[in-house]
Amino acid sequence: MPLTGFAFVILALALLLAGAKLFGHLAIRLGQPAVLGELIFGVLLGQAGLLGLSGVDAITHNPSLGTLAQLGALVLLFQVGLESTVREMICVAPVAGLVALVGVVTPFALGWGVGAWLLPSQSPYAHAFLGATLTATSVGITARVLADIGKSRTPEARVILGAAVIDDILGLLILAIVSGAIVAAAHRGTAAPAYGTVGWLLLKSLLFLGGALGLGVLVSPRLFRLASRLQGQGVLLATALVICLALSFTAGAIGLAPIVGAYAAGLILEEVHWRDFAARGERRMEELLQPVATLLVPVFFVLMGMRVDLGALAHPRVLALAAALTGAAILGKQACGLAVRGRGLDALSIGIGMIPRGEVGLIFAAIGTTLSVGGEPVIHAQVYSAVVFMVIVTTMVTPPALKWSMFRHAGGKSRRLPGTPGVTGFPDP
Repeated sequence: MPLTGFAFVILALALLLAGAKLFGHLAIRLGQPAVLGELIFGVLLGQAGLLGLSGVDAITHNPSLGTLAQLGALVLLFQVGLESTVREMICVAPVAGLVALVGVVTPFALGWGVGAWLLPSQSPYAHAFLGATLTATSVGITARVLADIGKSRTPEARVILGAAVIDDILGLLILAIVSGAIVAAAHRGTAAPAYGTVGWLLLKSLLFLGGALGLGVLVSPRLFRLASRLQGQGVLLATALVICLALSFTAGAIGLAPIVGAYAAGLILEEVHWRDFAARGERRMEELLQPVATLLVPVFFVLMGMRVDLGALAHPRVLALAAALTGAAILGKQACGLAVRGRGLDALSIGIGMIPRGEVGLIFAAIGTTLSVGGEPVIHAQVYSAVVFMVIVTTMVTPPALKWSMFRHAGGKSRRLPGTPGVTGFPDP
């Protein structure tokens, strides 16, 4: 008798979590991040569905699991935001800001160009969305590699990590503008770009991020101080999640992607805000949030992998698109080296460290599959498969390439950034 309803969801959830952790373990054993194993498990599971394995297709399209995956994306962006603070961004802005700007504009332009070249029949929105998927850098993957090889205190590492944080913000701004313009075009019933709408979306995005960061820095310490008066377990985590969900809802309500709000929530929260909780023996926020992420985030990656049609990559045009996007992703980030020439920094290592797209690029692509213009999805299934191929390749090539680059000059020691009293302002790990 086939399972339905809640029974199906809990059994499917058990399968997704078990497979995600097993393949995550295998990926780590092979020197790759666990997220890559989770994504590959989803890809393989999705192909089993194409072979007629009963129940796999139902997992992919189950609305309850889809909701859990969306929550996983919010928690993931919240975690990414927690890894940095507004003060740290200000410290790294002089050098890392320029690196990030080049590392966003160049891949976006290349991605748009690849779309216009290989997908000429699709709308400019589809081309712009392809560019957006190439903008953000997966800071978690690069940070793990740098820590593993003992190079996390080098000036190149500080520039890479700082630029990756700013990258995410600029990429989210682009995502907010492009996705908002697509929604507006769908409401108008035309695919023609409305530049007034784009300008308004840019202003709205800047106002939201600026307001969220400004008010959050002022209000969140007071909010946590009040919350610390409440008795019981889990108050700290609940307060942080309330802020995350509230900003996510606000972003969605004004026409932006909810993940923009989740990322902003992570940025505004600092460890100093919950020192009253720490004084009474509460664990660190990252530790409290980890069980929630362990449940929800793998669901997102596995389901995103299940949407990939490997058979589509056998089509010459789709394979050409995947290869072109991968090339644009790598070359676009190598342009970051142009921003640090003459500063005594290793431009090649910085460019390589910015290559992996990972989770953020995958979230962008997933959002694209939910948007449509003129009844046509912005990101078709075949295009989505090409984007996931790009994410996998850029994630896999970065660890060995970065290790080679950072050690290619024997005997190099950590240096200070020229013209600065210390490194880029990030605290030592």
